[in-house]
Amino acid sequence: MSLTEQVIPVERGFSPRAPSARPWHKEVGVELDHVSAAYTGRHAFTDVTGTFAAGSLTAVVGPNGAGKSSLLKAIAGTLRLQSGTVVCAARHHHDLAYLPQQTELDRSFPIEVRELIALGAWRSFGAYRRPRDEVFERLALAAAATGLENVLKRPVEELSVGEFQRALFARLLLQDAAVILLDEPFAAVDESTTEDLMGLVRRWRMEGRTVIAVLHDLDQVREDFPISLLLARTCIAWGETASVLTTDNLTRARRAMQERDNKGLR
Repeated sequence: MSLTEQVIPVERGFSPRAPSARPWHKEVGVELDHVSAAYTGRHAFTDVTGTFAAGSLTAVVGPNGAGKSSLLKAIAGTLRLQSGTVVCAARHHHDLAYLPQQTELDRSFPIEVRELIALGAWRSFGAYRRPRDEVFERLALAAAATGLENVLKRPVEELSVGEFQRALFARLLLQDAAVILLDEPFAAVDESTTEDLMGLVRRWRMEGRTVIAVLHDLDQVREDFPISLLLARTCIAWGETASVLTTDNLTRARRAMQERDNKGLR
């Protein structure tokens, strides 16, 4: 997937109003009703039901292949559902931001850091209009918040993994979305970058946004995420992190995946 495919919405999403001007901003969650999804010849996850409450901060965890990334794609609307429904007003009102794993992005596209960040405010200027001065002011603030003020004119392909992730977070700041989906946001970045970006996640929670993040570091989940969803192609547990990430539940998740592998289920 190229950067342009991922970060440039279609023109019909253009709106001269900033997201924060909309009445539903920061007042929406996500509801899943018996949701299942699959790729060609392979089940991603099945029969997941529950609610990400408005303003909540939730970690989605589970073994490799458990369907975590697929669940985020289904919420974002990029993975077609096999059954069930996703209720997310933010998605229908273009007020949802989705950050995929870096491996899904092609960084060879000739774009500068400042241009990548500015795309977060695309809905305020569209595909053929010059961004307003307000966009450039917000861009400067986002760059400062992510420590990128000195690399704004560099091509994105020259950035380190950590710098590129900071740029993607800066773009999220400009998107100003009510619902934010993060897929492995701290993968392969150093401890300093992780802490800086986690500071933005905490800020989003304080602002009342709904944040859902796929994570592998259970220690970090226990420290920073009050709610967790443990997935193993189906929901093993969903609720307060302390009650979800128990030894028994984690063992159940591993066994569920092993049983599927032993039966040859895909």
